[in-house]
Amino acid sequence: MPPPPGPAAALGTALLLLLLASESSHTVLLRAREAAQFLRPRQRRAYQVFEEAKQGHLERECVEEVCSKEEAREVFENDPETEYFYPRYQECLRKYGKPEDKNPNFAPCVQNLPDQCTPNPCDKKGTQLCQDLMGNFYCLCKAGWEGRLCNKDVNECAQKNGGCSQVCHNKPGSFQCACHSGFSLASDGRNCQDVDECADLNTCGDARCKNLPGSYSCLCDKGYTYSSQEKACQDVDECQQGRCEQTCVNSPGSYTCHCDGRGGLKLSPDMDTCEDILPCVPFAMAKSVKSLYLGRMFSGTPVIRLRFKRLQPTRLLAEFDFRTFDPEGVLFFAGGRSDSTWIVLGLRAGRLELQLRYNGVGRITSSGPIINHGMWQTISVEELERNLVIKVNKDAVMKIAVAGELFQLERGLYHLNLTVGGIPFKENDLVQPINPRLDGCMRSWNWLNGEDSAIQETVKANTKMQCFSVTERGSFFPGNAFAFYSLNYTRTSLDVGTETTWKVEVVARIRPATDTGVLLALVGDNHVVPLSVALVDYHSTKKLKKQLVVLAVEDIALALMEIKVCDSQEHIVTVSLRDGEATLEVDGTKGQSEVSATQLQERLDTLEKHLQGTVLTFVGGLPDVPVTSAPVTAYYRGCMTLEVNQKVLDLDEASYKHSDITSHSCPPVEHATL
Repeated sequence: MPPPPGPAAALGTALLLLLLASESSHTVLLRAREAAQFLRPRQRRAYQVFEEAKQGHLERECVEEVCSKEEAREVFENDPETEYFYPRYQECLRKYGKPEDKNPNFAPCVQNLPDQCTPNPCDKKGTQLCQDLMGNFYCLCKAGWEGRLCNKDVNECAQKNGGCSQVCHNKPGSFQCACHSGFSLASDGRNCQDVDECADLNTCGDARCKNLPGSYSCLCDKGYTYSSQEKACQDVDECQQGRCEQTCVNSPGSYTCHCDGRGGLKLSPDMDTCEDILPCVPFAMAKSVKSLYLGRMFSGTPVIRLRFKRLQPTRLLAEFDFRTFDPEGVLFFAGGRSDSTWIVLGLRAGRLELQLRYNGVGRITSSGPIINHGMWQTISVEELERNLVIKVNKDAVMKIAVAGELFQLERGLYHLNLTVGGIPFKENDLVQPINPRLDGCMRSWNWLNGEDSAIQETVKANTKMQCFSVTERGSFFPGNAFAFYSLNYTRTSLDVGTETTWKVEVVARIRPATDTGVLLALVGDNHVVPLSVALVDYHSTKKLKKQLVVLAVEDIALALMEIKVCDSQEHIVTVSLRDGEATLEVDGTKGQSEVSATQLQERLDTLEKHLQGTVLTFVGGLPDVPVTSAPVTAYYRGCMTLEVNQKVLDLDEASYKHSDITSHSCPPVEHATL
């Protein structure tokens, strides 16, 4: 029988009862696990005195002597600990012998058996504390661990993503919040904040950087694409994409489509395809079959040639209605060879002039009113009693005595050559040279009492020999022709030695019939177009449809100005270029510059180099040049008079002029049809 409990045991029992009474006085409800975590450590402390007594009993009963199971029950005073202890106690006896064998390992083996936390059965990594219980133990787990042995990881990410705003990474006994690419973890360790990649100036290199939530974008201007390898914006070659219907020219960040202007095409509103150039102002193009246009032959070759033969001497009688705006040219010639007898009736400075040669002696007579006002008037020339009488509207304006007859006897017949709108020999053989080509109209003609019926049939069959029914002052460009001149735009100043200066001043008075066409252009070697002034219906860089006048050096526009092309009114286009200056005005309003000051000077230097070489001045169109040589290559259609460097250009003086261009007569606008 065990001895009665000593003072220490009695004290322990009293403390236990006091603690139990204290705990039961509170009605606090806790979950099982929380209750265990709360009570078991306290229970352990409550039994602290009993444990010391228990170790003393164990030492006397089972270490110093061999104890039976009943004696062990008296030591532990409960069955669970006894059932746990006694089989292991017997193992110590078998392994180390009885107490009397004095094996030093026997006592430690027995003394450690009651503590079920030795050796520690709990998982070392996940356990905060192992608590020894009656025949059992309790593992108090660290945060993030669970299970009886605290060996099971708690997956914090399974509940509300662990409180992480983006990414939750579970770890043994813990977890960690993380962020997607482009975000960084805030100081609270849970939330993510955007990373501004654009703060690094090298992020996009030469491109513009735009920060985005969690990312960024490298931006380029329209017409460029970003190269991540080069970290730069690279030009997009739109021409490789087949954007244009005809000719495409790529440029940095853009492209320009070109259409065959000489073929009558211009850019459509989509700025990629081509469409026909159609008149927007209708001109009165009707012609009169009973009229004869004197200016049809550019070279001054006569329009009509007649040869009369008579058995008897016959006097000249010629009468016709005539109108013109042209101040100079030949109406008709009558006579023989250049070294014999002849007369030439023409205009000089707007007045009638008669040149005649009889028996090798030449004379010139000019008189009468100015008649190049565009109104019809009747003119007659008659041989009368060795005099030539010239009348305007039945009034005699000249009477010249002559020594001979115009009909000349040859091989038994009297002959007379008569040409209209020119002379049958070179103009230098005249008494005084004159530009033979006269842009005028003749009707109701009567040569030698109507012996010219064949002329009317010829005119009726050939529309190019017919005049416009109504005309106004100005040169008409039909949209398929041009003229050119050999003009010089440079001069050497005697005041400053051999310094060469240059200027190009153009004043164009226009009434366009279409919104596209070349007014004036300079063309140099190799089909280069150093300068052009033209109408165009789009802004090439802004890709905008708008009626404009464009001033360009080669294919670069220097200035643009809006113009109401299709209002049937006359507009004045003024251009002035010299070193350091280029201006464009339309109806007194200055145009907008399209280049910087540096670019302007570069273009003017380029123009000056061309002017020092050979250039031709083209009016109304261009020769067969590439469509990319100038912003506009289409022919001009409409009325126009030009003044270049303060000199009016006379189409009769052009080095070449297409026969379809009428020098000084322009059909009026058909106002009734607008």
